[in-house]
Amino acid sequence: MNTLAERRAGPCELCGSTAGVAPFAVPPRRPADPDACAAICDVCRTQVENKSPLNQDHLRCLAESLWHPAPAVQVLSWRLLNRLKSAPWARDLLQSVDLDDSVLRWAADEQVDDGTDDPVAPTLDSNGNPLAAGDSVTLIKDLVVKGGGFTAKRGTLVKNIALTANPAHVEGRINGTVIVLVAAFLKKAT
Repeated sequence: MNTLAERRAGPCELCGSTAGVAPFAVPPRRPADPDACAAICDVCRTQVENKSPLNQDHLRCLAESLWHPAPAVQVLSWRLLNRLKSAPWARDLLQSVDLDDSVLRWAADEQVDDGTDDPVAPTLDSNGNPLAAGDSVTLIKDLVVKGGGFTAKRGTLVKNIALTANPAHVEGRINGTVIVLVAAFLKKAT
């Protein structure tokens, strides 16, 4: 892969724009580490830094940048898609991607400040293990999927879960359908 200096001389690694491209250190890694940086434009930077509302039309570029060879670009793409997960296209893309475990842990490691001082309760599985976005879980009992017309059987592996605003629930894809699962009926896969 090219060095960061060579990469930043090219287009934005998220959207492909050539205007205002500069290095961006992807937290929580060290800014001095070139592998922890992405070359992004000013428009993408304001969206990444949460300084402007997410522009779904602009961020459709994430369908390509999520597959970029630089892990820092994959992390930024995953984080933006996770913030857009209410949009069906973003949710489907998140469910289809299979990032390396270390990249997924890095992507999920970002602490989001929502402006409140209330600590967010952790999402725990049936054994009390904390769950994070991107984890894989196993069902510990058969679950009837209302409106789905099927029963998810005990032992079913659900990959790449997404956390919800409610710490008692997670989202996962079973039989091609995104459903909300009760965390108490899940066991973290190892």
